[in-house]
Amino acid sequence: MSTEFVIYGLIFVAVLGLVEGVYLVAFGKAISLDSKLNRRLAMLEKGARRDEVLASLRKEMDQHFESRSIPLYSMLADRAQKAAIAFTPRQLILLMAGLSVAAFLGLTLGTQASLPVRVLLGTVFGIGGVFVWVNHKAKKRLALIEEQLPDAVELMVRSLRVGHPFSSAISIVAKEIKDPLATEFGIIADESAYGRDIGEALRHMAERLDMQDLRFLAVAVSIQQQSGGNLAEILDGLAKVIRARFRLFRKVKAITAEAQWSGKFLSGFPVAALIFIQVTKPDYYDGVLDHPWFIPCCFIVAVFLVANLFVMRILTNIKV
Repeated sequence: MSTEFVIYGLIFVAVLGLVEGVYLVAFGKAISLDSKLNRRLAMLEKGARRDEVLASLRKEMDQHFESRSIPLYSMLADRAQKAAIAFTPRQLILLMAGLSVAAFLGLTLGTQASLPVRVLLGTVFGIGGVFVWVNHKAKKRLALIEEQLPDAVELMVRSLRVGHPFSSAISIVAKEIKDPLATEFGIIADESAYGRDIGEALRHMAERLDMQDLRFLAVAVSIQQQSGGNLAEILDGLAKVIRARFRLFRKVKAITAEAQWSGKFLSGFPVAALIFIQVTKPDYYDGVLDHPWFIPCCFIVAVFLVANLFVMRILTNIKV
């Protein structure tokens, strides 16, 4: 029993590693967020035309949003869109199926679980592993964009003050800022070059990423386009507001960290205790395994542990 718990964990970790490995093999190091050269410039340096790069990146950015009608995929589409996953929805579904089969084979070779249990766990590991991976990518990417945005706006302010037009300021940000924000602004610069309104492009990006600070930027640019005014001063004030909001978010996160980790500890400690008991004394529960209330009580405890996570998350989810 104790060995099987370890094998289950190792198989799930292996599933996550396989997803990341397949992703990097398919799209190269430039797809990762820690690449020194942003992905758009990397594609241009390989000889691709500007319109081809724009079409490819726009397709990647919007393909998951357009596939929300696929059964079960709608739960993953929003996070995949925010993470800008380059896999197509079909490829992600095939990847989940392949990983489910791989997890099933791993469970068959490494455990003595029954066939229904192996099928269920293999499916859960394959689908859950992809969902955890995509969710992690989305959180990491959005966090980086939120951190980069004040610097990007201030760079636009400096560009405007030395006489560059706003479209050139967007292009400068696309070249000087690192990914993921560089590629996002690069798409806007290319769209502007091909005739799309910059304010509309910014609104589309803000809605796709569902970020309030980007909505502020889109609204500020749209208002300036319609009514005029000193855009540099407007963006300078906006950069200060965004940076202040970012500091406030970090402060709230620090204040609520203790409560969040308390909820995770209270939910994780019973599971850790169960694993420890199974490792040190596998026959500990043998005396009550045949009791009619044993299985129902296990389900009740599991429900309370999951409910504790949700309740603590709600209590610490402070809107700013």
